[in-house]
Amino acid sequence: MEIMRLEHPKPQFMRENWQNLNGLWQFEIDRADSGEARGLYKDEVKFDRLINVPFCPESKLSGIEDKDFMAAVWYKNEITLTTEQLENRIVFHFGACDYLTTLYVNEKKVGSHKGGYVSFSFDITDFVKEGVNTIVIQAQDNTKSGMIPSGKQCEKYHSYGCMYTRTTGIWQTVWLEFTPKAYIKNVKYYPDANNCTLTINATVVGAGTFKVKAFFEGDEMGENEVTTDGGFVTLNLKLKEKHLWEVNKGGLYDLVLTFCEDKVNSYFGLRDIDYRDYKFYLNGKSVFQRLILDQGFYPDGIYTAPSDKELEADIERSVAMGFNGARLHEKIFEERFLYHADRKGYLVWGEFPNWGLDHSDPVSVHGFIPEWLEEIDRDFNHPAIVGWCPFNETWDQHGHQQCNDVLSLVYKVTKAADNTRPCIDTSGNYHVITDIYDVHNYEQVVEKFADCYKNLEIDGTVKDFCGNRQHYDGKQLFFVSEYGGIRWTDNEDGWGYGQGPKTKEEFLTRLKGLTDVLLDNKRMFAYCYTQLTDVEQEQNGLYTYDRKPKFDPAEIAPIFGKKAAVED
Repeated sequence: MEIMRLEHPKPQFMRENWQNLNGLWQFEIDRADSGEARGLYKDEVKFDRLINVPFCPESKLSGIEDKDFMAAVWYKNEITLTTEQLENRIVFHFGACDYLTTLYVNEKKVGSHKGGYVSFSFDITDFVKEGVNTIVIQAQDNTKSGMIPSGKQCEKYHSYGCMYTRTTGIWQTVWLEFTPKAYIKNVKYYPDANNCTLTINATVVGAGTFKVKAFFEGDEMGENEVTTDGGFVTLNLKLKEKHLWEVNKGGLYDLVLTFCEDKVNSYFGLRDIDYRDYKFYLNGKSVFQRLILDQGFYPDGIYTAPSDKELEADIERSVAMGFNGARLHEKIFEERFLYHADRKGYLVWGEFPNWGLDHSDPVSVHGFIPEWLEEIDRDFNHPAIVGWCPFNETWDQHGHQQCNDVLSLVYKVTKAADNTRPCIDTSGNYHVITDIYDVHNYEQVVEKFADCYKNLEIDGTVKDFCGNRQHYDGKQLFFVSEYGGIRWTDNEDGWGYGQGPKTKEEFLTRLKGLTDVLLDNKRMFAYCYTQLTDVEQEQNGLYTYDRKPKFDPAEIAPIFGKKAAVED
């Protein structure tokens, strides 16, 4: 079986001394979750099956393709380490593993991590030896639990509506990283486009000199250094030339970070964002966000793209249809996708897969905030991310309304972790405290759709289908963050919103009518169309599930790309 996804998983924090562990692993499905009691972590136990990591066992690319519920799954492999490698600090990294992951090395439990979407790691230096070492991974997952966020993963046996095939266990790259004993733990970048500077907050382990060099297209742009005894350090870097990060263009500075013998290659984008006067500003210029809803599902890999090129291609497919960004919907996308968005100047909103979590129960914050903070920390430095959206459509659960204190707390935690970006508390409904007010509207009749927003420019009022539990004050930035979803498929079982058009001309006329309502409104700073591709039975994408365009992009792009009323 071909070993896939061999590229470095963290382009923004990349060391040269690393080892990709993707490929064939021994594999065991543990439906009763009794594996620990049965000693599956022991070296002498052999598993009967093989799986192609990093693809989940539900997927075709994994070689398993078992779509039933799995309470737990187990992985086993061996790694060989040299004396030279043992002189370093050895870290085992997971791109993502759903949901509760436990790592064993040579029969010893190293640790556990809770959360199915974020990256995490374990220092295994004290658990390994020269020669062959046995690695065992247990992943426990209960999609039916109201305390586990699972996004659009189906809680029933069969997919239905907008709930799709589940993902269990490893679904992003696993790898080893070898670092010196004194090393750079993490960094956060605060670019200042007006003053052409970059402030770096870093955490280092050990005493030494933390140095930074910046480059743009190979030319040196500045350097600085600071001496520290360890812990938190701040460094300011004055840039020789201003190269702004721009929509559809990108423009990244390369960084080389060094600390003692540790070296990390990184990058950043020089850009400022602001939101005021009903407009979104990038570097002082009003920019209309033409967003597509991107759910990040793939027919052969489920949550995992079959290749890095396919991640990049999804952005190119979106741009070809006239969009300049996306809502990364109900899923934390892998860092390789964000890297391509950074390079291309593609605007994205970072979301959390809150569906599956019972937001009517205040206890749900324990299953939400830790992983949400890990996401913000992981993706803080990506210039492509222009906002955060922790919740989406917080419908009533089991007859109970959302716990407003949960949404309020998560909003406040988000702003405390990152005050450089706006935060939408819950996209669509029901807002409690939010920087930007958005609604979802799948009305298919253009005249009725327009009627909802005709007074927005006049007196700041809108017709809100959820207005009995939320209220727009007429002052905040406003946009329709889900609309369209027009059904276009030959599959009678496939669904979309409303009555599907009968002809191509009818489709294009409806699409243009709905979109013009938003583009022509001076109080709209963005839209988000549903959606980029079909996903299983939901067949309202501009592309099929296997990424074939349903329409010529040359016909679609002018509709979405028309100049908006708020643009400079």
